[in-house]
Amino acid sequence: MANKPHLNLVFIGHVDHGKSTTVGRLLYDTGAIDEQTLKKLKEKAAELGKAGFEFAFVMDSVKEEQERGVTIDLAYKKFETQKYYFTIIDAPGHKDFIKNMITGTSQADAAVLVVAANDSVMEQTKEHAYLAKTLGVGQIIIAINKMDMVNYDEAKYTAVKADVSKLLSQIGYKTDEVPFIPISSLQGENIAKKSDKVAWYKGGCLLDELNNLKPVELPTGLPLRMPVQDVYTITGIGTVPVGRVETGVMKVGQKIIAMPSGKTGELKSIEMHHEQMKEAGPGSNVGINIRGVGKEDLRRGDVLGDASSPPTVAKQFTGRIIVLNHPTVFTVGYTPVFHINTSQVSCKVIKITKKIDPKTGQVTAENPDFLKNGEAAEIIVEPTRPLCIEKNTDVPQLSKFAIRDMGRTVAAGMCIDLVKK
Repeated sequence: MANKPHLNLVFIGHVDHGKSTTVGRLLYDTGAIDEQTLKKLKEKAAELGKAGFEFAFVMDSVKEEQERGVTIDLAYKKFETQKYYFTIIDAPGHKDFIKNMITGTSQADAAVLVVAANDSVMEQTKEHAYLAKTLGVGQIIIAINKMDMVNYDEAKYTAVKADVSKLLSQIGYKTDEVPFIPISSLQGENIAKKSDKVAWYKGGCLLDELNNLKPVELPTGLPLRMPVQDVYTITGIGTVPVGRVETGVMKVGQKIIAMPSGKTGELKSIEMHHEQMKEAGPGSNVGINIRGVGKEDLRRGDVLGDASSPPTVAKQFTGRIIVLNHPTVFTVGYTPVFHINTSQVSCKVIKITKKIDPKTGQVTAENPDFLKNGEAAEIIVEPTRPLCIEKNTDVPQLSKFAIRDMGRTVAAGMCIDLVKK
């Protein structure tokens, strides 16, 4: 399994267009869930008066078990094709998708946008497509679902394809590079094998198109960045910062700098899964020891880099944000907590420079005083203490943030410009 390249996949689209059913069917048809599991889900679906919804329950049962704190078999969310091994990022709700994408815990490499043939483009179709583009999902596949409800009619498929193409080109996807696939998840048509119900369609089934995705290039060529998650003191070793290498490569013997403190030292050791390593690249969760850098020089949220290319500390930065869930209104002067990488820092909103239509990306107002839920904008903020963040064009992995207040994510975005400290 491990030698196949890995891709994170997210299913997005309007609420009733069949995302969960598509995921369930895909997992079942690729053997990631067995008859036994499906039988249990069928019974549960029937019990709840939702016969026919067993595929949707695959993801929902996972979610429910998580809420009950039961450990679950993650096989649900992983499946293999001839070429890749996939992890499905579960984003049942709109907010989950944004939060997952922004916190970067599970960045989607590709998205499947599910659009119902009998419904075409709806509110969330637009929003999710725009968000996927804004949040850096480079590859997108369009699954035109519920073809059984329109009698597998080619004209209906063509009309929906035209609607979606128009939307995609408005938000900046190159439509000639985007595959469109007619499917029926409920009936299992054109998911894991070509369906004769859509004989008029010349492309591959959903599984074929997943195999056609491009592999993701690891950001090894970018400067080294490792946000610190925790700092331990280990007898016989000393101070051990722990975290995940996001970009670049760290090597034993390298001169490392910790920001914002600016302390430097030589990288003495790298440990991953209790093994000593000579080097570690993107995605590696490591514990390291740096000669001359002690517990007093490091805290959670600091970022480690190569001394020749230190992580950026911002005095001020410009964020492109979307307001998700604010109890009142988002105003100038507001000072919520920004979650960036592993840090949490209060930042003051100095200015809202422009309001943007989240469906099209067009500027709708200059210098507004406040923002409401669902609105997108560019804002200038000032951290209350030194903060490491990177511009999206330089190191996208360290540019994303979530804005939290009173226990909820009120907005999310990414840094598009900054003033260095």
